[in-house]
Amino acid sequence: MTFVSYLSPVREAERERAPAKSRTARLLPRPNIFGQRILGPVLVLAAWWISTSLGWVSPGKLPGPAVVYEAFLGTINDGTLATDLAVSLQRSGLGIVVGIAAGSVLAMLSGLSRLGDSVIDGNVQVKRAIPNLALIPLFIIWLGIGESMKIVVIALGVMVPIYINVHAALTSVDRRYVELGQTVSLSKSRFLRDIVIPASLPGFFTGLRLGVTAAWTALVVVETINATSGIGFMITQARTYGQTELVLLGLVIYGVLGFTSDALVRLVERRVLSWR
Repeated sequence: MTFVSYLSPVREAERERAPAKSRTARLLPRPNIFGQRILGPVLVLAAWWISTSLGWVSPGKLPGPAVVYEAFLGTINDGTLATDLAVSLQRSGLGIVVGIAAGSVLAMLSGLSRLGDSVIDGNVQVKRAIPNLALIPLFIIWLGIGESMKIVVIALGVMVPIYINVHAALTSVDRRYVELGQTVSLSKSRFLRDIVIPASLPGFFTGLRLGVTAAWTALVVVETINATSGIGFMITQARTYGQTELVLLGLVIYGVLGFTSDALVRLVERRVLSWR
């Protein structure tokens, strides 16, 4: 047998393996490049700059990005933006933590117990149908107009998507894993650690992404109701005095906070769920 004929079976085997490798490569997720996700906002910013620079939109109704940037520098220099931003981050952070804890606990009780499902799930579905905006007058009567009311409204906005997605993940756990745990006689603690929690993590992160977005939406609402600080308060004050550039600045800040928080959740999700 010649050297060429000896290599031909190897080359044939490599040709047979090559399509499988390419198919595997196509199935792998594309790298999550930050520039790809920021492309859309950059295009919107460019359209905003072009429309205002060419005079297509009245500067009184929609100031250009340069005017908003000057307003940003002004609020930085006088210290108002740092104060309002710190208050908004504190409110949203507390609301997110409380909402995650409440949604996760309720989902575990409901998803792992028939009694819990009967008692909890119906109430959460009722709350899901009632928007937070409709509950604000009631919360003002119960809790006043202080920080407690604002944090509760934000927490409720986070709790519902966390509960819905974690509950769905728990109730759809592959029965084979449950039977495997019973076969090897796993204790309840190991059953939760090795089967329940890994199975619920994808649903948890889906709910977390929705919940973080809901937190910023709720923050916009509560900070425009009898607030004395925060980004929403800045927007309300600017509306009163006709400072459109400050209104736009507040909206841009809310957008940046929402985009950044979603990117952080995606990053943590990729790290935690790398086994998928």
